Amino acid sequence: MDIQPLDIPDLKLISPKKFGDARGFFSEVWSRRTYESAGINCDFVQDNHSLSAEVGTVRGLHFQSPPAAQAKLVRCIHGRVLDIVVDLRVGSPTFGKHIRAVLDADNWQQLFIPVGFAHGFVTLLPDSEVLYKVDQYYSPENDGGVLWCDSELGIDWGVAPDKAVVSAKDAKLPAWRDFKSPFTYKRSAM
Repeated sequence: MDIQPLDIPDLKLISPKKFGDARGFFSEVWSRRTYESAGINCDFVQDNHSLSAEVGTVRGLHFQSPPAAQAKLVRCIHGRVLDIVVDLRVGSPTFGKHIRAVLDADNWQQLFIPVGFAHGFVTLLPDSEVLYKVDQYYSPENDGGVLWCDSELGIDWGVAPDKAVVSAKDAKLPAWRDFKSPFTYKRSAM
């Protein structure tokens, strides 16, 4: 398994190995020992699975605030998504910056997102399915987000806001200038 830091070093792009033959393939996609050796120390408690039928479906930008803040391990098992992660940690050298990563069933990559980041994605193929592990249970009272298409974030989602398929809830998330982050940057020991 190859684990690489991204431009925001706390975010990790993970490439599990696939071993294939005439029967299909085998892949180890999660190993506590392997992840801990890369500095990813999570006790995942819940797996989530989403299906987005239409191309241009946007989900995000979401997070959970403390004390129920979540780290996530995200992968796309069918279709293709453009995954977006925004640094919400006040005091971070990358506060308000984002990364983009294409996740799909062919590249078999995963994205590790620690606490303190907003996460979202847009579908690039129909019937895209995303699985993600989280290290805290869903908590409606800690559910939060930032408006996905806010121009101050400067994110190229590849879809115009008037063409995107977005939930009513996500369309009403606060703009970046009105957002008060519940997260503070703590320099990692690595």
